[in-house]
Amino acid sequence: MSDTGPSPRSTTPRTVLISGASIAGPALAYWLHRYGFAVTVVERAPELRTGGYKVDIRGAAVEVAERMGILEDIQRASTDMRTGAYVNDDGKRIATLPADIFSGRAGRDDEIMRGDLARILYGRTRADVEYLFGDSITSITSIPSTTSTTSTTATTATTARADGHHEVDGANGVDVTFEHAAPRRFDLVVGADGLHSTVRRLAFGPEEQFVRHLGAYISAFSMPNELGLDREELYHALPGRLICAYSSAGDPAAKGLLVFRSPRLSYDHRDPQQQLALLDAAFEGVGAEASPTGGWGEVPRMLEAAREASDFYFDGMQLIEMDRWSHGRVVLLGDAAHCPSPASGQGTGMALVGAYVLAGELAAAGSAPEEAFGRYETEMRGYVAVNHALAGKFAQDMTADSRRQIRFRHLMMRILPWMPWKNLIAKKIAEDFQRAAQAITLKDYPVPNRAAGPASAAARPTYAA
Repeated sequence: MSDTGPSPRSTTPRTVLISGASIAGPALAYWLHRYGFAVTVVERAPELRTGGYKVDIRGAAVEVAERMGILEDIQRASTDMRTGAYVNDDGKRIATLPADIFSGRAGRDDEIMRGDLARILYGRTRADVEYLFGDSITSITSIPSTTSTTSTTATTATTARADGHHEVDGANGVDVTFEHAAPRRFDLVVGADGLHSTVRRLAFGPEEQFVRHLGAYISAFSMPNELGLDREELYHALPGRLICAYSSAGDPAAKGLLVFRSPRLSYDHRDPQQQLALLDAAFEGVGAEASPTGGWGEVPRMLEAAREASDFYFDGMQLIEMDRWSHGRVVLLGDAAHCPSPASGQGTGMALVGAYVLAGELAAAGSAPEEAFGRYETEMRGYVAVNHALAGKFAQDMTADSRRQIRFRHLMMRILPWMPWKNLIAKKIAEDFQRAAQAITLKDYPVPNRAAGPASAAARPTYAA
């Protein structure tokens, strides 16, 4: 990486709390440590979450992974998917294509299980970053600035929220309380805690005001590989529903993916039993013997596997749309700031890119984090907008409207391999993904000329209990 641009200032705030240890949080922790920050990551789960579905690393995210030195790790852990096929009610393959066409990948783009990427990032940061598992933030209180300023980004007006929580814009730091750990003070707090972000709720208000539902729900889970899949994904379509089973390289289990259209539903996102009931209702009768709705006979077994899976996931296809991603010394990253929903296939890549940009801008801005937050948004907004548009398109395309539309799709896929213009069609399929994945030009942020080894005990901040 080149040394163009301003050098990190010695007065940079040094203590940062990141909420969330999935992808965005550890990626940001990696870069911040390199810039000399002392980083703490708090995660609600009792240990690193290693489940989840396969995720794509495309375009700018590939470049970020290379700059982090983890691209080879990603390539070694690649899902190595070979083919994708649509199946009929009997499970017979009726249309088969290369997996890259299904996923819109090109060049060095790759695919990895979310849990494998989480392990890679955690392995690169665990020696240098403090991790607090099994805990969560309960309150955030900004510390008033002790110096007057006329800057619009550093006002000292105190605001009281409806829940009684008081904040001060342009503060010198943030006091944080936790469910279990003793209260602590940090220079900056970053919410990298996903679609249902606690930091966003505490600092910006209820989630409902930022969510746009895309009209569908998705569930993912591990299941026995009774189909004998080998780096292959099988799809079965019904009106308003999509079923997928796949296996990736090196994993003896398979994964199930169920998608269904629905208006926004009311349920507890932390209660899997409520979510399983909604999933059962959406796929009731599908694949059962003598079912009038028909459907792949694997579906009942998939629903049973979902009930038994330790990595069961269920959520809406939803966008997070916000006018701003920062408030005082609190800033949002990844899905917490701008979730593009799984329909975009870009959430993980956006998390890696956002972490790189936010860390670089913080290092360059030194003692003016509010300026860094502004530049971070300036760099990311266009990229986010393109990916949100992609999500809106594909959330609709993932599920067909009618059996007639499904039959037409199957016909087109069956004849595609025999068409002389098949490569042009494959390129067209990938165009939308590639445009979104490359919709940002990465800056070359300055990196200190020092090894990014474990921080010494003397360099770490101390806190009063």
